[in-house]
Amino acid sequence: MTHMDGPHGGRGPGGAARINPADRSQLAEHPADLRRIAALFAPHKGAIAVVVLLIAVSSVVSLAQPFLVRAAIDEALPQHNVPLLAALAGGMVAVAVATAVIGVLQTWIATAMGQRVMHTLRTGLFTHLQRQSLAFFTRTRGGEVQSRLTNDINGMQSVVTTTATAIAANLTTVVATAVAMVALSPGLSILSLVVVPPAVWLSRRVALLRRDITAVKQRELATLHTQVEEGLSVSGVRLAKTLGTGPGDAARFAATSEKLTGLELRSQLAGRWRMATMQVVFAAIPALVYLSAGFPALTGTLSIGTLVAFTALQGTIFRPIMGLLNVGVQWVTALALFSRIFEYQDLVPDIVPPARPVAVEKSAVRGELSFTAVRFAYDADGPAEGGSADGGGTDGRPAVRPEGPGGGLRAGARREVLRGIDLTVPAGTTTAIVGATGSGKSTLGSLVPRLFDATGGRVAIDGIDVRDYAPEDLARIVGVVSQETYLVHASVRENLLLANPQASTGQLWEVLAAARIADLVAALPKGLDTMVGARGHRFSGGEQQRIAIARTMLRNPKVLVLDEATSSLDNTTEAEVQAALDRLSAGRTTLMIAHRLSTVANADQVVVLDAGRIAERGTPAELLAAGGSYARLAAARSAEGQPAARG
Repeated sequence: MTHMDGPHGGRGPGGAARINPADRSQLAEHPADLRRIAALFAPHKGAIAVVVLLIAVSSVVSLAQPFLVRAAIDEALPQHNVPLLAALAGGMVAVAVATAVIGVLQTWIATAMGQRVMHTLRTGLFTHLQRQSLAFFTRTRGGEVQSRLTNDINGMQSVVTTTATAIAANLTTVVATAVAMVALSPGLSILSLVVVPPAVWLSRRVALLRRDITAVKQRELATLHTQVEEGLSVSGVRLAKTLGTGPGDAARFAATSEKLTGLELRSQLAGRWRMATMQVVFAAIPALVYLSAGFPALTGTLSIGTLVAFTALQGTIFRPIMGLLNVGVQWVTALALFSRIFEYQDLVPDIVPPARPVAVEKSAVRGELSFTAVRFAYDADGPAEGGSADGGGTDGRPAVRPEGPGGGLRAGARREVLRGIDLTVPAGTTTAIVGATGSGKSTLGSLVPRLFDATGGRVAIDGIDVRDYAPEDLARIVGVVSQETYLVHASVRENLLLANPQASTGQLWEVLAAARIADLVAALPKGLDTMVGARGHRFSGGEQQRIAIARTMLRNPKVLVLDEATSSLDNTTEAEVQAALDRLSAGRTTLMIAHRLSTVANADQVVVLDAGRIAERGTPAELLAAGGSYARLAAARSAEGQPAARG
């Protein structure tokens, strides 16, 4: 019997199983539709039928072995019939070869089928998750998506190719073995009905006891590892020394270690008891069979060959029965895995592509950007997109997630970040958005590439609502350079080609030069083919930012959103990056989200946001002269050591 491992399997290899409470909870919240599961395997009905047939044939063929042994002991050996003995020995080898070949074929077909099903699920889920909005990923735990896409689907692969076939094999083995046992000796078969069930129950009881102890031990080990990681890391040691928590940390570590000592002792004893129980069972059952054979009144007259063959069959039926006792757990585990995958497949994207997108030629786009009565609110658990407070957008679009009966707001359910923004950014000009932290600057910028959708009002490019553009067209029109630069773990060339896969090497060097990073890349050992490392760690923050700028230049967008692209850089690096940004912004409609006011000096207009509303707007010089919100913000930043923007 092949057992399921891992957090959903409820046990380790070779052990008994209990239903995982987490699996029960998952199925209670999201029941798995059996028809939907069956539909996944419907295209593979032929392969399933072949696998079942192979399992049945393998189980029947393997039963020939005890009968061959009986013939050898009862006939060939006593009669010194060498030809018969040779034929029987050849038959034994042939049975072993046949079952091995059938096993290989079964594994090949089952695995190939399982991989095709998993490929369909994996790629479908990946594509579906790509369609989810940024809000989904901000409110979902970091490892949850990866876990469902990898661990759960891999677990389902085990269910399809291993557990399901093992259940079928166990079932056919038990049935075929029972029939063969009756054929050999009805009397001993009746005796087995009395002996085997208690032996199975005892073995399972001991196995479950060890499993429970092991589960507790694993939790304590996890606690110990956490204490080591937190207590002996650089940050943890610094915290302990500054707060004086060292003695308390040591005491907690000692208490956890003491618990582990006791649990390890109990685990080892339970394991030894399990082994001892199995040894006793496998010794006692044949012993009782041999004892019974001495009483002809109970079992009839038995030959030695029949006795040996029956004992061998009885030994093979024990483990399949143990495996079949876990079918209920495996069924729940499998359904829970399907449930977790289906739960994500059934997610409705917050941001939905238009049913009939507007046809647009990028060359015809001027790039005028406008915000009309734009509002945006976050749900309690994260951003909510797609509708206004009254259940629909101000242009008549339905809300994706109404927040109360009739689509109204529940008290305290949403926090409004933008409140009626009216703003126009003429084509080819630069508008800087400034304001205090939490004023809604980055949120406003994120509405342009549809990272979020306005919950009210309208964001448009050349008079066309951004929600009416096909996603791929909007991505070609709008470029984004943010504070958090992301470079994939690939070469510089591959990172740049993400923006334009058809770009030539000459074009790559051209945009690198424009971003003032070409000399550095050229000096690398492999130039464009140098690996940037995980999250670009080979390069400094400013260098990563300039590579990202070059990548955006390669995209050649008509509208550019710069979201605090230099806020985390030192003054020298900021100047280098700002020069690259100036080259990038030239001739493009630019919405600049700025924290440092020194970066907005050349903006055509500056818009000051305060609590989600436009407090004032104008050129930097006009706003400084007015002495309003911008002037106060400039004074505050100047006091913090930031150079103020000059008119």
